[in-house]
Amino acid sequence: MPKQGTQISLDLLDCPCAGSTLDKLIQPAILTLLAAGSMHGYGLAERLSEMPLLKGSKPDPSGVYRFLRTMEEKGLVVSSWDTSHAGPARKTYQITSAGQACLRSWIETLERYRKGIDSLLRAARHASGE
Repeated sequence: MPKQGTQISLDLLDCPCAGSTLDKLIQPAILTLLAAGSMHGYGLAERLSEMPLLKGSKPDPSGVYRFLRTMEEKGLVVSSWDTSHAGPARKTYQITSAGQACLRSWIETLERYRKGIDSLLRAARHASGE
């Protein structure tokens, strides 16, 4: 622990305290979006960037596609080729019944996380004098 008055050089933008690790919640975010209806991968990446969780930063589309591929291997989503529009065919993703069950489980998990975070936040505020 640093002594009082000691200057700490820390880039808080790269620190987990800035919320940079919230991308770990990408799976429930994708499942939530797909529960509302099927989407193309690029559309998912766009919608993810609009979620407060990612604070407006656009996720890497190739990372989103890798994640979708993993989710498809686990049976949480299925894909099909959409050739109904002009231009190249695009993959469309849909949530499966296993994905719906996973989303319900995420809801319970996130509720537990939120309660734990609320408790930690109260303790941190108390300890910091806020």
